[in-house]
Amino acid sequence: MDPVIETLFAAPALISLGPRAAPSGIAKSAAAPPWRILRDGLDGDRQGDLRHHGGPEKALHHYPRDHYAAWATEEPALGEALAAPPAFGENISTLGVTERDICIGDIFAFGSALLQVSQGRQPCWKLNVRFARPDMARRVQTSGRTGWYYRVLREGVAEPGASLQRMERPLPDWPLSRLNELLYLRMLDRDALAQMAELAPLARSWRELAARRLARGAVEDWSTRLEGA
Repeated sequence: MDPVIETLFAAPALISLGPRAAPSGIAKSAAAPPWRILRDGLDGDRQGDLRHHGGPEKALHHYPRDHYAAWATEEPALGEALAAPPAFGENISTLGVTERDICIGDIFAFGSALLQVSQGRQPCWKLNVRFARPDMARRVQTSGRTGWYYRVLREGVAEPGASLQRMERPLPDWPLSRLNELLYLRMLDRDALAQMAELAPLARSWRELAARRLARGAVEDWSTRLEGA
């Protein structure tokens, strides 16, 4: 299935989140076409924390619209927040494609741009503030409903109605659902971690994460990311 994209989302301005008023680009809205897709992301989009968000390995964030129904069923109080994308701060929202259907390294043509799946999303505490739930980031992580990021292999332009056309699948044995399971459920599966550390299309920071777990025999501390300072 080649999902058709009618709208991309961008943050034209930053907002402040949490008691420390951290700048964030999570509050996105529809971006006016044509969409210029650059190495660091969608032209006109902004990120408040360039250490953890944005950049070449997180140029575009894709969150499946399919997950909205599951969240609303589990948490009816979130119904209003989930009325329409981009509730999770995504640039791309589609139906019919989830983490089970996407593999690390998948390459897609989108308009004249060429995108590659680089890593999953590691949710952070800003989702807790966004949804007024202190455990939302942890629940996104545990559920595996994380979404994913693209790197831009070729800059280009796309218009509404363009589809994500898969061109290559170099790692068919590594769907994002498997990667999420390894990161957050089977966290010290040494054989799988050794394989993960060698996945060339995977973002370098994630390969290094796998290597650190192998070297230390322990899982990294998630508390600051999930709960905030």
